[in-house]
Amino acid sequence: MADRPVTLPSPPGSDTEQIILGYILAGFGAVLFSAKAIIVKLAYGVGGPGAASVDAITMLSLRMAYALPIYVGIGVWSWRQRARAGRPLPKGTRAFILIGLNGMLGYYIASFLDFWALTYITAQFERLILFTYPFFVMVLGALFFGGQITRRGVTALCLAYAGIIFIYFKGEIASGPNIAFGAMLVAIAAFSFSLYQLFAKGWLNQIGSRIFTCLAMSGAAVGVLVHFAIRILHDGSFAALHVPHEVFWLAGALALFSTILPSFMLNAALERVGPQAVSMIGTISPISTVAMAIVLLGEPFGFTDAIGTALVLLGVGIFTVRRSRR
Repeated sequence: MADRPVTLPSPPGSDTEQIILGYILAGFGAVLFSAKAIIVKLAYGVGGPGAASVDAITMLSLRMAYALPIYVGIGVWSWRQRARAGRPLPKGTRAFILIGLNGMLGYYIASFLDFWALTYITAQFERLILFTYPFFVMVLGALFFGGQITRRGVTALCLAYAGIIFIYFKGEIASGPNIAFGAMLVAIAAFSFSLYQLFAKGWLNQIGSRIFTCLAMSGAAVGVLVHFAIRILHDGSFAALHVPHEVFWLAGALALFSTILPSFMLNAALERVGPQAVSMIGTISPISTVAMAIVLLGEPFGFTDAIGTALVLLGVGIFTVRRSRR
């Protein structure tokens, strides 16, 4: 899934250079984010078919353990920078608790469900379902946040989900005995992340993206690590951490290449080329996932899958352009 970027200052240079750099950063950031499912599936497959080398909560806990210190460091630095600039943060603990709880919604609950789903479905199908989360934002925003549902938005939604349904019934990438359960988990994850985005808007304007992201990630880490601690207590041992050393390397790669680096890249791109360009370039992420899944995981991809994927990309692309312009 996509994590909220951390703002970086733009380096000096000509406008043309900055625009080109922005497109490059947006493209690489989207590709790195799309590698998340690939890395998780590789970790699940360490040791061969049926080896069950690691489960969802252990993989997510390792990811947080690697990424959290970086975000804490950024948060402390941003806090001090803001204090020196004379821009105080909200007083009291209520705001920080609410942001932490919202982080749990987006980066603990949604991520756990997503990682769990990847034990049942292919990386390609997971990415396509998760890619449709902006439609949840549209519907929930209209129901509870004063947004509106447009005819073009409904048309785009119908196109995208027609592609998902087409793949589900006819596609090669929608295979396995628990495909319905896996798809349901990803859909709930997309729903959870859309709530996170809607709740995040007000806080982002109030305290800025860097500090908000660090607080949200810290809250999510608390949720993940408490969940993992309960797992350890239930097992009565640290057997959950007795995983092949390859899993630790893959978890580190997940934290660095599919969490930390792309978060910097995408916000740097936002500053240079704007949200519409970044959103449109982001539509390459499912294509990137398809390519990596075929090459690295050996997943199938047939003509039916190509048609369904094209419908999803078209629907989300139309919706993204329309929303960015508005």
